[in-house]
Amino acid sequence: AVVSTQSTGDNKKFSKLCKETGIIQGKLVTSTDIDIIFSKHKPKGGRTITLKEFGVILDELSVKRFPKKKGDVEAQKAAMQDLITGKAPGTKGTTKVSKAGATDRLTDTSKYTGSHKERFGADGKGKGLEGREDVIEDDGYVVGYTNKDTYDKDHPNE
Repeated sequence: AVVSTQSTGDNKKFSKLCKETGIIQGKLVTSTDIDIIFSKHKPKGGRTITLKEFGVILDELSVKRFPKKKGDVEAQKAAMQDLITGKAPGTKGTTKVSKAGATDRLTDTSKYTGSHKERFGADGKGKGLEGREDVIEDDGYVVGYTNKDTYDKDHPNE
């Protein structure tokens, strides 16, 4: 479990941590036990615990989680430490990015038309601000004039 010295956790996060690290184990430690112990150690009227309270809760849970090591508190604490060390938060129940069927079709920039097509280059990368705004050229010509800079070519002697 990854816990920083400044973070505090609420009951929901602590229960999730206990499930993911394997502290909750059948009838030895249940989610009800987690809730009761958490409520017993959190400050009155508060919702979160500090790192110190987190350690106290883990010590109490280690006694319930490892009853075969009864009487040897240090062995129980060490077993709890081994159980949670190096575990990262899980991603169970999170939504994954879908890249099938409709998503591929809708994100293919080569099939875009109209003003949307103008926002992307030939390689499919966005043009940024250039693709979203009409750049106004302040050069004296009427917008859309196609023969720009041709007067000198047509009238060389003037």
